Amino acid sequence: MKYQQLFQEYKLNGTQLKNRFLMAPMTRSRASQPGDIPNTLMAEYYAQRSTAGIIITEATQVSLQGKGYANTPGIYSKEQIEGWKLITDAVHKNGSKIFLQLWHVGRVSSSKVNGLQPIAPSALIAQNTSVYIFDGALNGDATFVPVEEPREMNAADIKTVIEEFVQGARNAIEAGFDGVEIHGANGYLIDQFLRSNSNKRSDEYGGTKENRIRLLIEISKAVADAIGKGKTGIRLSPFISFKDMNDPEILETIMLAAAELNKLDVAYIHLCEADWDDAPQIPIDFRIKLRDTFKNAIIATGNKTPDEGEKLLQDHLVDLIGFGRKFLTNPDYPARVQQNLILNEISDNHTLFGGGKARGYTDYPFFEAN
Repeated sequence: MKYQQLFQEYKLNGTQLKNRFLMAPMTRSRASQPGDIPNTLMAEYYAQRSTAGIIITEATQVSLQGKGYANTPGIYSKEQIEGWKLITDAVHKNGSKIFLQLWHVGRVSSSKVNGLQPIAPSALIAQNTSVYIFDGALNGDATFVPVEEPREMNAADIKTVIEEFVQGARNAIEAGFDGVEIHGANGYLIDQFLRSNSNKRSDEYGGTKENRIRLLIEISKAVADAIGKGKTGIRLSPFISFKDMNDPEILETIMLAAAELNKLDVAYIHLCEADWDDAPQIPIDFRIKLRDTFKNAIIATGNKTPDEGEKLLQDHLVDLIGFGRKFLTNPDYPARVQQNLILNEISDNHTLFGGGKARGYTDYPFFEAN
């Protein structure tokens, strides 16, 4: 077999995976309204893609305050928990595992989305950043609106956010998930605390690198204590700077955080790597240093080819390879890789954030249906 590592079984801190393909988290905005409730359409979507060894769900807000985009699912109400049970049951029946990605957007939001002023480590608006709503347009397209100036979080806000992540994790386990992924990447709340350009605090959560990683570590420890360290993963994006997140200190900060996460013995660090054509590549020396710093699983996601993923696995620099858009359009992606079959392409970009439609979501064909 050409891709022996990709198709090898893997034990993720006690969770047995049938292969090393990971379906990466992708926001699709199909939650039922009102209430941002997961539904049967979403269950069909995830079940189709349970050909992956493990699925990380789309980002899922831990509270209404943590919501930044329309029609994204939550994990803080009883109705949401019941909705997610449809999905975990469907995925498990197909022999795959599934983690829920816990999300708080921080300053990347607008009152037009959730009726609330955004909150953030500092009262700094994210320049050139937008979120989307569905405003009733006949074609169903998302309408992008600029983010609003956030309110600086006080001590009570920070305590509340930590509690929301913990409760979200507990709710995820109740809903049948195999674990959770804490979203610390892509310019959202935890990432905002990590970066010196978005975090100008003068208390114990700002200033030094040690202080800026404090919220990430406190949330990670609290979640691991609540549901188990083997069920707790973290997503980080050291080389991504969109949403006004360019910080010259971020690489040292991320490595410091990795050392602390290693002490907590969490299940994995998931590197969100840029996926556009001319994006910066993660240097091999960074991968080697991360591997030396963090002893458990490392995941790489970001427009990887199977060849690139296989090489990273062979070199023991990562343990799982995440694929996003390829799973979006090819629910049977591992089989297509194994048999060197033609891949489906995105049929219509308007359906990426479809707000409830099956078109461009669950209608991508399996190879046998072509």
